[in-house]
Amino acid sequence: MIENSYKRQVAVIGAGDCTTKEYETAIELGRSLASLGIIVICGGLGGVMEAVCKGAKDAGGITVGILPGEQVEANSYVDIPIVTAMSHARNNIVVRSGECVVAVGGGYGTLSEIAIAIKLGKPVIGINTWTVSDEIMAADSHDEAISLIKKTLEIE
Repeated sequence: MIENSYKRQVAVIGAGDCTTKEYETAIELGRSLASLGIIVICGGLGGVMEAVCKGAKDAGGITVGILPGEQVEANSYVDIPIVTAMSHARNNIVVRSGECVVAVGGGYGTLSEIAIAIKLGKPVIGINTWTVSDEIMAADSHDEAISLIKKTLEIE
């Protein structure tokens, strides 16, 4: 018999070139996710993606990078690199792999991931990101985002 013992997964999205504040926020977000035993799913590259992975690794968590290219070229904090050779189309995989999506800042790639998540009916939490829909739950800090994640995923 197969036992359903998978770990919870949250997709964290944001720019590969982010501000210092966004980087620091993503580190804290990663630490908090790992402390809850949640696997971090991201695009596996730099900026917010690197920062959330760094934070998760600092707290002993597991990180998965869904990579755009044909090579295993991920940030040094990715535990499990997934090579897709899909460029931006990999955004669909990132979003689908998380039970919810947290956007930290971000550019047009992040916007596309937010749109995919909304279209799929995935909960979206945004920290200093696009405000294209009232379906995005705004958070002013990583602590507030974690509270929203816990409420959304029914984690105590």
